[in-house]
Amino acid sequence: MATGRLGLGETLGALNAALGQGGPVWFKETRARHLRARDFLAPRRALQARFGDQQVPEPVVTAVAGLQGPGVAPVLRCAPTPAGLALQLRRPAVFERVLSSVAAYAAPAAPAAPGPRVVLHCAALRGAPCTLRLSQLRAILVADHLARALRARGVTVRLVPAARDPHMRTFLQQLRVEWPTASERAATEALRSRALAEHTSAHDGEVLPPGILGRVCLKELVEKQGRLAGYDPNLDSCLVTEDLLSLLAELQEAVQNWPEDSSPGVAGTPDPGTDSCIVVHVVSCEEEFQQQKLDLLWCKLDDQAPLRQKHLVCGPVKVAGGPGTLTAPEYYKLRLAQVCKASALKHGGDLAQDPAWTEIFGILSVATIKFEMLSTAPQSQLLLTLADSSVSTKGTKSGTFVMYNCARLATLFESYNHSMEQGLYPTFPCVSSLDFSLLQDEHPPLPGHAEPDGSPGLHRPGAPHHCTHGDGLQVPGAAQHGFQLVLQPCTRLRGAPTTPLWSDVCTPAASAGRA
Repeated sequence: MATGRLGLGETLGALNAALGQGGPVWFKETRARHLRARDFLAPRRALQARFGDQQVPEPVVTAVAGLQGPGVAPVLRCAPTPAGLALQLRRPAVFERVLSSVAAYAAPAAPAAPGPRVVLHCAALRGAPCTLRLSQLRAILVADHLARALRARGVTVRLVPAARDPHMRTFLQQLRVEWPTASERAATEALRSRALAEHTSAHDGEVLPPGILGRVCLKELVEKQGRLAGYDPNLDSCLVTEDLLSLLAELQEAVQNWPEDSSPGVAGTPDPGTDSCIVVHVVSCEEEFQQQKLDLLWCKLDDQAPLRQKHLVCGPVKVAGGPGTLTAPEYYKLRLAQVCKASALKHGGDLAQDPAWTEIFGILSVATIKFEMLSTAPQSQLLLTLADSSVSTKGTKSGTFVMYNCARLATLFESYNHSMEQGLYPTFPCVSSLDFSLLQDEHPPLPGHAEPDGSPGLHRPGAPHHCTHGDGLQVPGAAQHGFQLVLQPCTRLRGAPTTPLWSDVCTPAASAGRA
């Protein structure tokens, strides 16, 4: 039997390579009704764009059906269908490969090669929390989530700017956002001299407002470099201030001076420098115009500014039936009060005064906020509901609902492990002794005292599928399951049934969008 960790990326890469030169065509099937017949699909229209109106050549289909390689899942069959080229895996073999080396899949995959160095810049952190809008809070949470996701994949990340306001540092601690605090201010003399030179040559004799060092023209730079695409057509000039130069100097220092141990455990790390660095500006939609100015000003004043600068613009945040001027701290206090109120109704008493519960309430409030802010693609508009019902466990879209079900599952797992210790369940057999060729039915009944559809041992594929366990828990079939519940690999299952487990549940990763 082949060994090694199977990977979705490796499988998709091999499938696309088998079709010849061109962009990616294959995608992983996720719909339950389609998974009965296929695991991957190359859509018909994408194939027509690649091969014309003719059918996919038979040698190509044969090559796909016999696909092998490191990390590539074993293929059962590949055949043309009205929807396109459908591929089905040898699922018993996949189950055997995965279950035989569960530890390899539970551990994070090591990067095959060192990734690029990334500087994450979040403009919202330059202000004070009392003036922080909800769209800026969204940008901060997206930047924090993106930094965690990149680091988990072996990418070296530096965060800019440092949080110098003491109230901002306190607020970030409440949000469980890991961000660097105050650091030494970078030198701005070289940038100031360049800015004054640009102003003197282009705007001699101009009377400037107080606090303004000069005006730098940006229109010529944009036209010269041919980078008009994506930039606001109204970009013309930028008023340079000391604060702006200080931020540019901090970005400049972050790009040029990487710590020597910035990539622990990764061999062959690229040399520091702007060529191996990507700068990602995470901004709210209100700050997009000013951020474009900053990007161009950096290129104007620094000949070594990174050419690869990307803007991740977070969409607006609207409040349904609430004040449009709600600040981020007010939003946090509202969610914290709602969590305390819901807990008091369930457990009774004033638990908010108990230090043992204060930390739990803070974690629940922050998790609820992160679910709300990260559950929608960053570029899309986000609509918040502030009513008490928005923290209920009865919906399928609130963070409280997902946390409640994660805690429920954690309790079930804890109960199962406790029952295993008492000998109430037989020991799970060794994986090598299992006959995976018996995995033929795609919808087998669940183990235990389960009777699907009221008929023991019988399942009709077209009928609704329910399994009722001895403890009365009903598990709906995939077609009726209205949500996807994801337990992160870092989730720790511990504590007794009387111990709140929500604090051990990690928030699921939301798409940070393409920068």
